[in-house]
Amino acid sequence: MKGRVILVTGSNEGIGFAIARLCHDRGAIVVLHGLDASTLKVSANNIGADVKFIAADLMDTDAPSKIIDFVIAQHGRIDGLVNNAGMLDRCTLETASAELSDRMFAVNFRAPMMLIKAAVAKMVVQGNGGSIVNIGSVNSTCGAPTLLIYSATKAALATMTRNLGASLGRDGIRINQIDVGWTVTESEHRIQAAEGQPKNWQQLIPADYQPSGALLSVKQVARHAVFWLSLESAPVNGQVIEVEQYPMIGRSFGSNWSDD
Repeated sequence: MKGRVILVTGSNEGIGFAIARLCHDRGAIVVLHGLDASTLKVSANNIGADVKFIAADLMDTDAPSKIIDFVIAQHGRIDGLVNNAGMLDRCTLETASAELSDRMFAVNFRAPMMLIKAAVAKMVVQGNGGSIVNIGSVNSTCGAPTLLIYSATKAALATMTRNLGASLGRDGIRINQIDVGWTVTESEHRIQAAEGQPKNWQQLIPADYQPSGALLSVKQVARHAVFWLSLESAPVNGQVIEVEQYPMIGRSFGSNWSDD
């Protein structure tokens, strides 16, 4: 990772921040992305004084090109991209709407696609290849009833990963995806609180959801992401890997884990 320029979207907190910090710890030059500049400034300072950041709304169709142009302007190149930013709004078939579908596909699928397009154009000119990691979800295989649109966006992301893996290899560019399972993040704490769960919600989760004794941590997920981002995982390309504590094949999701 030493000296490689890595952009991590949605990296002001949670999984994205953990990935950016680990990349930096291993010698990479990292660029953070998020929605709020003031929050990003704090996050960047917590990683290192040399860390640059850019605030941009991925709903904006011009945002992907602006973000990549910023990375090039700051560091002259881009060697890696982690598409971590995403929307996790809940909905069932009954509560789904065209507006929500458009917004979630815009952020969870269209924006990563256009970021990849802009980054690949730079990587091809550089001539040294590159590595892209998409952060997906185990929900892409089916998903909980309350994650209908979210699950569909992550399934689309997985198909794109495989599709591009079949075409980008000739330029030395690898693209892989990790489908992440239930992970403890600041966002997850906010979601559980909004849904009325108590502060000790993690202790109330059935054991079959956390056979290791705990849910995944952001540090654990970051190690997987950085492996696929780094040269250590070469030449593997176009793969979607489940990062979870149990096999997802045949897994049945209840409507509410607290009712199990």
